[in-house]
Amino acid sequence: MGHASRDSNPTLDPVLNKFEDLGLSGPLLQGLEQAGYETPTPIQAQSIPEILDGNDVLGAAQTGTGKTAAFALPILQIMWEDDQERREPSNRRGGRPGRRPIRTLVLSPTRELSAQIEANFRIYGKKTRLRSTVIFGGVNQNPQVRELQSGVDTLVATPGRLLDLVSQGFVDLKDVEILVLDEADHMLDMGFLPDVKRILKLLPRDRQNLLFSATMPGPIRKLADEILVDPITIQIAPQKPTVERIEQSICFVAQADKPRLLNHFIETKATGSTLVFTRTKHGADAVARRLVKAGVKAAAIHGNKTQANRVRTLNKFKNDELDVLVATDVAARGIDIDGIQTVINYDTPNTPEAYVHRIGRTGRAGREGETVMFCGGHETKFFIAIEREIKLQIPVATGLPGCQPRPLQDPGSGDKSNSRSGGRSGGGGRSRSSSDHQGGSGSGGSKPGGGRRRGRAAGSVSGRGSTVGRKSAGGEASKSGGGSKNGRGRGGRPSSR
Repeated sequence: MGHASRDSNPTLDPVLNKFEDLGLSGPLLQGLEQAGYETPTPIQAQSIPEILDGNDVLGAAQTGTGKTAAFALPILQIMWEDDQERREPSNRRGGRPGRRPIRTLVLSPTRELSAQIEANFRIYGKKTRLRSTVIFGGVNQNPQVRELQSGVDTLVATPGRLLDLVSQGFVDLKDVEILVLDEADHMLDMGFLPDVKRILKLLPRDRQNLLFSATMPGPIRKLADEILVDPITIQIAPQKPTVERIEQSICFVAQADKPRLLNHFIETKATGSTLVFTRTKHGADAVARRLVKAGVKAAAIHGNKTQANRVRTLNKFKNDELDVLVATDVAARGIDIDGIQTVINYDTPNTPEAYVHRIGRTGRAGREGETVMFCGGHETKFFIAIEREIKLQIPVATGLPGCQPRPLQDPGSGDKSNSRSGGRSGGGGRSRSSSDHQGGSGSGGSKPGGGRRRGRAAGSVSGRGSTVGRKSAGGEASKSGGGSKNGRGRGGRPSSR
């Protein structure tokens, strides 16, 4: 199927620059107001109307763009409207009278991110009486089972724990109407794709599918092609990390000299709470051990730690009982701490997106922030890709032990070192530029039936008509009007339902 595409635009349609213009109900608007939300981010302004129309959506967006609200708000709106149509719980489809069936399933790769997503569902839907819960591994399943048995509208889950509880008969997915795959690329990185495909086979074919991913590697594109029906593709440009309050620098250093450099930087340059990123779990543990041995209050957090250990470590870091937190990229996703003042990339991130995500952990809430990247010879290619993507030359740190003025030669190649200009003594330069907006397949791999498709009544936001062109069978782009895809009106259900 062809994909209709839409790219983000810093200048939003003036008709859609308020949440009330997006077709959200009073209870949701009240929840947003209490949570301090004022205006929609680009991905929210573009995704919410499409999801309300019942379209499948492929969203290319990073953490920090507001994508959780972009899918949670319209999902809550859809379920709230359905509840208005059948107010009595005994009239609900599926399950015994009075028990809520799971209507929305959100899959996410990590425990922290899953918990954060579910918390947002509760915040936004506070006034709707809709229920949600989250399930993930590493903790006792009994409290999660009790929540499920009481009935929930939205289930947020990591793939492994979901399959575990399904196999025990505690989760029934036969009534799922909306599926969300969040951070799909990280589910791929963590090896969850086979589990995701098993879950898809447990879902009704007739459903709406939403897939969000910061990057679109081949396997994710293939998955999208398998499960999305005539989707709208919404692309939000990566937020540029060069915000005014973040001072960035890079240190070209031999891998063997990184431990000494890290100790020196933390002792003499780092201020306040410090977050150190490593590429691997083993590396995180090794770095944390060396820091503790040097007298630094530090600890590591990664996927091999138990949930209780991770929560305990995070709380210590938030309460200033730890000076340094060492983390992998995946473990850090879902962590929301405003007071981080220094971010150290002990290992150069291997993608520009990871760099943006890492350094965006500092300089929040109007505070100053500092980041430094340690780049070994074998990591030069990653550093070059980062500078190319952010379109900025990161200043070189000087006056630090082992720090060289230019990239080191990759020991595994015959390339010559690249020349670089020097930077500020003992640290980096402040890099400034304006940032972008923040903010089942059935067995055999066949596509689902396309899910519910909703149209909007005249006078609602949908009355403006879609600005997204779709490819017709003849190959020409056609404008969709106020009606919904497949001719289904809003609130109407597919005949198979």
